[in-house]
This record gives sequence, C-alpha cells and structure tokens, in this order.
Amino acid sequence: MEMHMPNNPLEKLLSQQNPTNDHFITLVISQGAALKIYPASVNRTGNHSFFIARSDTAKNLYILSPDNESPPAPFQLEYIAADSPFAGFKLAECPMNHENALVLGELFDFCRPVLIGTENSFGLGDRLGIANPGQLRALAGTGIKAVLAQQSIRELERTERTPEDVMDAAVWAVFQEGFRDGFGSDADHLKTTADIDVMIRAGFTMFTFDPGDYVINDAETFTSDELASKAASIRWDKLDDTFENFMRRYEDTAFTVTEDFKLIPARDEIVRGIVKYGDVIIHTVRMHDYLKNNYPEHPAEIELSVDETDSPTTPFEHFLVAGELKRLGIPLVSLAPRFIGEFEKGIDYIGDLDAFRTEYIKHLKIAQLLGPYKISLHSGSDKFGVYRVIGTLSEGNYHVKTAGTSYLIALQTIASADPVLFREILKFSRDHYDAEKVSYHVSADIKNVAPPEELSGSELDGLFTQNDAREVMHVTFGRVLTEKNAGGASVFKDRIFSCLEENEEIHYDLLKHHFERHIDPFFE
Repeated sequence: MEMHMPNNPLEKLLSQQNPTNDHFITLVISQGAALKIYPASVNRTGNHSFFIARSDTAKNLYILSPDNESPPAPFQLEYIAADSPFAGFKLAECPMNHENALVLGELFDFCRPVLIGTENSFGLGDRLGIANPGQLRALAGTGIKAVLAQQSIRELERTERTPEDVMDAAVWAVFQEGFRDGFGSDADHLKTTADIDVMIRAGFTMFTFDPGDYVINDAETFTSDELASKAASIRWDKLDDTFENFMRRYEDTAFTVTEDFKLIPARDEIVRGIVKYGDVIIHTVRMHDYLKNNYPEHPAEIELSVDETDSPTTPFEHFLVAGELKRLGIPLVSLAPRFIGEFEKGIDYIGDLDAFRTEYIKHLKIAQLLGPYKISLHSGSDKFGVYRVIGTLSEGNYHVKTAGTSYLIALQTIASADPVLFREILKFSRDHYDAEKVSYHVSADIKNVAPPEELSGSELDGLFTQNDAREVMHVTFGRVLTEKNAGGASVFKDRIFSCLEENEEIHYDLLKHHFERHIDPFFE
C-alpha cells in the first residue's frame, strides 16, 4: 500500500498551484533556481515522487525521496542541493537516457509497450523523437490505441537513429504525459530476420513484415503458358503443398465472403495470384517462424504489408494471401493492401472515394472472414477523405500508419519561430528532392515550389497546405537531419532541436491540432 508523507513539498505544491498557460507548475528548489514541472508526469511509488521537469539547461527526470530512503530502483542520478522547503527530503536528477528509460519501464508498467490486438489504432511515427507528447494529447480519451515507437529500418538508417532511441522517446513521452491507456510499438517494414533481431532487443511488440522484394509484379503481364511455367518453379514444399492440391482448393470454387459478396476466380486469376505472391507467403512464414522459434517468450503481434506493389491488391489476391497464411498457421493482427487510387506521402488521397469505399468494404469483409484482423493504411497520414469514408462504416477495425506528417509539423513550427532556419531547410530540400524521392511514392513537381528567397514571410506557412511543397519537404527529412559540414558538425539538426525545444508547447499544440484533424473524421 502506498504511503504519502503529508509534508512532502511536491504534494503541497500540487494542491496549491494550477498549471500555467505553458502547462507547467513551478517548483522553487533554491534561491535563483526553479524547476518547471510537467504536472501529468507526477507519479508516486511508496514515499517517492517521480516527475519530469525543465531546468534552465535541460529536461530531466527527478525523484523526490525521504532523506532516509534510497530511490526504489537503480537509476543513474545525481543529488542536487535544495533549500529548506525540502527539509527531510532529497532531490535526485536523472538524465533521460536509455538506461534510465529501461529502469522506468521496470518500475511503472504503463511505460512498457503492450499488444494492441485488433482494436482501432493509430501509428504515430516520430522521426525526431520529440513529437509523441503532442500526438498523445490528440489521442487521449478517444478510445483509439496509440502505437508509438513506430520506425522502419529505412527510416532508422536515414535519420541515424537506433531502435533503442525510438523506444526511449516513446517511454519518456508516455511518462511525461501521464498516458496510461497502453501503447503499442511497431517495428515497421522488416525485410530480414536480422531486422527482427535488432527490434526485439529494443523491446518492440508489433512486427510489420514487408515482403515487397518477393512480389512478382510482372505476373500481371504473363501469358497462360508463362504463368504455368512460373507456377511449376514455386517451392511448393515451403508451402506444405503441391500445385495440384492448391488448384483443387481454388479452381471451380465459389468462395462466399458474405451473402452478397462471392469470389469466383478464373483459372488464370488463381495461377497469377500464386505466381505473384507465392514467394511472399513463403517469406512471411520464414519471418514468422524465426520470430516465434527464436523469441518464444517475447510478446509479439504481426502485420503484413503488401502495399508496396506496382498494382492494387485485388480482393482475390488479398483472400489468397491471407487464406494461405491462415492455412499455414500464421496469425495476423493487421494487413496493409495496396489500395486503388494514390496514397502518396504527406498529402490527401488522390482518386475516386466512392470506388475506394467499394473496394475497402471488400477488403474489410475478407479480413473479418479470415481473421478477424485490422485493415492497415500505410502512407496513412493526411488522408482525410479516406478517414471520412471509413468513419461512415460501423464495422471492422483499422490501423492508420503515420510518420512524415509529424516532421512537417516540426518544420511548420520552425517556419513561424525561426524563418531564417526554415528558408535554409527549404532551399536544401529543393536541391535534394530529385535524389531523395526515388524510394517514395510521390508526384511533386519541384517547379511548383518557389525558391525561399521568392517567398514573403506570410507565404511560408502556406507551403504546408500545398501538396508539392509538402512532398518535397517530406521525403528529404533524412538528408536534412544528417547533413554535416566539412568539420563534421550538423548543418541543421542541432538548430532544429534547439528551436523546437524553445517553442515546445507551440510545437505540441500544432501536433495536437493536426492529429485531431486525423482522428475526428472517424467519429463523424
């Protein structure tokens, strides 16, 4: 049972003060020195109070303990001098580093990622590692589950971050915001078993397998003879199957998904489907078996991403892939098809929303039949039209995956607070867009993005509602964050973090408003 000492100066302070307009409570610790406490971060265990606060120089975790007791876990810390209001207590300052994040997770269970399952969820990618608090403020109380610590291997390489960096940022954000609704963590777009290893070590719990390298996109153009030849070369033993048995299951068969939705695939459609996705299924089984056999005690749920293909995923292709994985004992928590229309980075959906609705419902019905599992929207940020469509449906579950849109909010904060820095970033992004866009699904034309010297101060904010500018800034994040000068010093990164730290609450407010725009359509 927890015991709270009545003369604890922090308890007294919390009972007397309300947060200021800056969302802080001020704690004076000595003459000329004070801490700005994030009030939602105050947590207690036994006679010890934990909280995150800002001093004049940094943000840290603090522990207030009785003089005769040590903190209840082995944190890295230093004790700091405090005046008479702290008589009988000692105040420890703990850096917000990886080691202390691990200890915090052991002490407070809400700081450890959990399995989300099939509940509606939002993936909250955070390429800078400082956006999660603002994102969480938007999700709090909505019933939508937060999947933090979402980062792909590609993004880790481009930002020069580690999986531990990403997980730590989520832990500190959850503690700072007092977020106790449970958060998931997505090891995104994993392509190899080595990718699994590094994400397991960092504690991730959701594993998004990306078998895009194994899709035979050319199957779309193969003749019947070519399809037959390719089908014969599939490693059927890896599928615990034969071509003949496979065809007996699918050919001349009507698959009833719902009373008014049946799949009756023609022979060529069946063969084309297994030629296109046979190696995808084999690779997914290999990844699943590696995860389960090597880490049997690690909590894990699996998403399959088949969105990075040259053509949309047909309902039968979805049915085939998910059905074969189910036959092989591979459970899915979510699946990301390649939808009709265009899901480009950082901008709204391009396409016919009525047609999207029709196809989405088919994918949803298949997921309910073969799972149930969630339908996942990759490149899901800023797809407001799609959100409204899904919001009109009263069944099924979704997972929306966002990442780069939060980086754009960081740039929007900088554009307002430090236009000189933002203009430098914009010029750099324009100069490097053509090289950096290669691995992204974007269509921006650099000619539609004016050079920064041609833009007035009032025109800078308008860039964030212009599709071409959003995509140019979106895909160049890696170069911006890692560019160094001849002396090896960061060109932009340190200044970016300094600006966002000085304008933290403005940054959080913009994030909160932006993600409320994402969430609200699901409840209309």
